[in-house]
Amino acid sequence: MKLEKYAPALFVLLWSTGFIVARYGTHDAGPFTFLAIRLLLAAVALWVIAALTKAPKLERIHIAPTVVVGVCMHALYLGGVFFAVSQGLPSGVSALIAGLHPVLTSFVGNWVLKEKLRPLQWCGIGLGVVGVIAVLIDRRNAHSSGITALAITAMIISIIGMASGTVIQRAKGRAMPLLRGTSLQYVVASAVMFVLAITNEHWQFHSTARVWFSLAWAVIVLSIAAVLIMMVLLSKHAAARVSSLFFLTPALSTIEGAVLFRERLGVLAVLGLAVALCGVWLTMRTPESATPLAK
Repeated sequence: MKLEKYAPALFVLLWSTGFIVARYGTHDAGPFTFLAIRLLLAAVALWVIAALTKAPKLERIHIAPTVVVGVCMHALYLGGVFFAVSQGLPSGVSALIAGLHPVLTSFVGNWVLKEKLRPLQWCGIGLGVVGVIAVLIDRRNAHSSGITALAITAMIISIIGMASGTVIQRAKGRAMPLLRGTSLQYVVASAVMFVLAITNEHWQFHSTARVWFSLAWAVIVLSIAAVLIMMVLLSKHAAARVSSLFFLTPALSTIEGAVLFRERLGVLAVLGLAVALCGVWLTMRTPESATPLAK
């Protein structure tokens, strides 16, 4: 199908804008407050779409893994990224650090899901890491403001959250009804963000055109379109293959930062994008039969 053929590229393009949104959105709102509103709006939107289209309902067996994935993939990952960006970490650098999570996902998937990787796939993962590091070096040479221990710790938490959520979704959530399941994930993550927003930020939100545009983009493009594409890809491909797509987002986010925020885009960053692209191609091109799933 043409949609499935172009889904990975579309996902990468959409997902890369999330780090730009994090920078815009946290100008006028606390990171947890922004995410609490974003995730709640996305949950309601998906539930309405599910009701109108008479989408399959959630069974009791789906509840537990869906809740866990919601906490890991959305609360921990997004919370870590937005908090780090709000602390001054450049959007491109946050994307670079988050782009390393496929390495952890590959190791965990290999151990938990028995998704064996062929040498060619490991080579692709290695190239992806090299590409990310190359862009990171380029960004570090451009400026290093905002790179603090607190921000890096938040990004480490986000990486662990995304890797854990990806593996659990692949292992236990493939039969999850897509619309209602993702909606429940957002409800759970939103509840976590509401608690953090009230206890840590005292509900910091200033109504501006910038923050509402950021919310609209985050809900429609990221929380609905991009995440649903990712869930579809996870239902059809091994976790390591899907997560390898994240190697491309740091370079794309850097390009977007250069255009929108006039951040310098060096030759090393361009080379990093090319290397990461080769890594993703090697990881994704291996036949699905080469990565058998645990029964």
